[in-house]
Amino acid sequence: MSQPVSLSTHGPVAVITMDKPPVNSLGAALRAGIADAVERAAADEQVRAIVLTGTARAFSAGADITEFGTPLAGRDPHLRALIERVEQTQKPVVAAVSGQCLGGGLELAMGCHWRVALADAQLGLPEVKLGLLPGAGGTQRLPRLVGLEVAVNMVVSGNPMSAATLAGTRLIDRIVTGDLVEAAVAFALELLEEGQPIRRVRDLPVQDPQGEAFLQFARNTVATTAGPFPAPLKGLEAVGHALTRSFDDGLRLEREAFQALMVTPEARALRHIFIAERAAAAIPGLPEGTAPRAIERVGVVGAGMMGGGITMSFVNAGMPVVLLETTQEALDRGLATIRRNYENSARKGKLDPRQIEPRMALITPTLDDNTLREVDLVIEAVFEDMEVKTAVFRRLDEVCKPGAILASNTSYLNIDRLAGCTGRPSDVIGLHFFSPANVMRLLEIVRGAATAPEVLATCMALARRIGKVAVVAGVCDGFIGNRMLARYGAAALGLVQAGALPQQVDGALQAFGMAMGPFRMGDLAGLDIGWAARKRRAAEAGSGPPGGIVDQLCEAGRFGQKTGAGWYRYEAGRREPLPDPLTEQLIQAWRSAQGLVAREVSDEEVVERCIFALVNEGARILEEGIAARASDIDVVYINGYGFPRHRGGPMLYADMVGLPKVVRCLRHFAAEPGADGSWQPAPLLVRLAEEGRSFN
Repeated sequence: MSQPVSLSTHGPVAVITMDKPPVNSLGAALRAGIADAVERAAADEQVRAIVLTGTARAFSAGADITEFGTPLAGRDPHLRALIERVEQTQKPVVAAVSGQCLGGGLELAMGCHWRVALADAQLGLPEVKLGLLPGAGGTQRLPRLVGLEVAVNMVVSGNPMSAATLAGTRLIDRIVTGDLVEAAVAFALELLEEGQPIRRVRDLPVQDPQGEAFLQFARNTVATTAGPFPAPLKGLEAVGHALTRSFDDGLRLEREAFQALMVTPEARALRHIFIAERAAAAIPGLPEGTAPRAIERVGVVGAGMMGGGITMSFVNAGMPVVLLETTQEALDRGLATIRRNYENSARKGKLDPRQIEPRMALITPTLDDNTLREVDLVIEAVFEDMEVKTAVFRRLDEVCKPGAILASNTSYLNIDRLAGCTGRPSDVIGLHFFSPANVMRLLEIVRGAATAPEVLATCMALARRIGKVAVVAGVCDGFIGNRMLARYGAAALGLVQAGALPQQVDGALQAFGMAMGPFRMGDLAGLDIGWAARKRRAAEAGSGPPGGIVDQLCEAGRFGQKTGAGWYRYEAGRREPLPDPLTEQLIQAWRSAQGLVAREVSDEEVVERCIFALVNEGARILEEGIAARASDIDVVYINGYGFPRHRGGPMLYADMVGLPKVVRCLRHFAAEPGADGSWQPAPLLVRLAEEGRSFN
């Protein structure tokens, strides 16, 4: 393995280069290498100045968070000690910045005496997105370089800024072009020729006569926008110390706040999701070195809401799409919706209006399925019905070229059955986009029994290309997300049966942090979708039609927002759910028909039943191998189902609550008269609880 740090000389200037793929994370080995190189350069009498640089991709993207909570995090030199060594060096140190310069990487650059950068380098302190604040002097050095207001905005938002934007502040001494190292060496030689004294950031004052007033304004703003996360306000206060305290006092207070945040459940949850989203890309059983197929042109079958959103996902990434429909009217309607979406984005300032026409030009609308002959991947987004989809796949098998991938956007149906109706089952895969497909980050990639490794690898790479977070799932009814959602919904219905009303259930779960309660979500998605799935399963099982309360709503034509009534009622032109006395009457009649007497249901019971139902089904999914790891389930629920990020997903939430408590609650629910057998704790869940282990 090559060393992560190299040292070379350019006349009197030593160049220290960090090269630890992929992004120069400041783990123990890299920190030690930097410290050793700085010490050697400082001791070399021939060296009069030092340039510290990284790679084109990254100066450094920050700390290695996989070391958090391990002995490696504090191994000498820890990051604060390394920065102090650099800052106290008696020879001028110039940071040469390209690519990502984030978190601890920016803190290290600010420990240098000067900084030069390429214009497009990205500088930022994103620790707040992990529930933390900068812990190696970032809150104290940044306001000394860019001013109080900019520093507060960068720390509280966590969003990076380009070096070009920061030009003119003391953070960027010079924007350079061409060869970064050559330009940095030339800058260092200028400093030597001019006899510039060493400039340490810690010695610079923070001058802002309106600083206190600004900080109070910022406190009020952050308090109303931070939600359940403590880090934004803590970060703001830490930056404020740079105005009112000495550098050393500010550094001490920053460290205390960092350590306090490190042990919060919110920070644990955000770190978990950060790591989990990256771990999801590692696919068990995929041969190492599996080469993906080239995907340059995509086909989409169906120009409805899902098909249009899927089309936009590819067009947004610059990929041409053949969009197929069965009628001109449906095709025109789909294209008009896509155009309207782009125009709305332009009005909101999210899209340059000049980009609309080039994006629309990437779409080839057609009524002729022979146009799909040259696509490398085709995704069907037609009605969720096995017979309809089977007919589509048979035709795609005839039309598409050899090696083209045939994908289904189904959210429930059996991928293996679809693959079986083609002569190329190894080329068939599920690509379950979430609505709206051009907005939602999650992509559930469903691997069939015959799906070829290179097809799976291709779709994982394609997901990254179009900006999606991909999770691989096995074949079962509903895959990961919707299979669990069925148990969650059943728990919510059970609460209504027991005595709660939809608005109480939704309110309790939204207070827990869910983006939307199950009844509001059902109305938004359309109750008829689940109704069709239940009727399909009943027909497959040879049983009678479903007859629950939600089916009665559907039979009455109450499908949700699109019909003006579902669990709630909706006024014309508004999406606000309004409690509906008619719904309450239907619920009461349903209870009476079953001989049930309503009881009081607490909000705590609502949360435990619904969330623990998710956890229990998640444990079964893990045990069956439908999901590869518990963290994959958390990624699905955070990115696709509105689970609160500050709780880290259902499986991490169970870990934090304690698996023994989850098992006790499930056993209590299972012991109730008439309880569904699904309340019995999953064997994996019981085993982990008894062994004192956790999912993650």
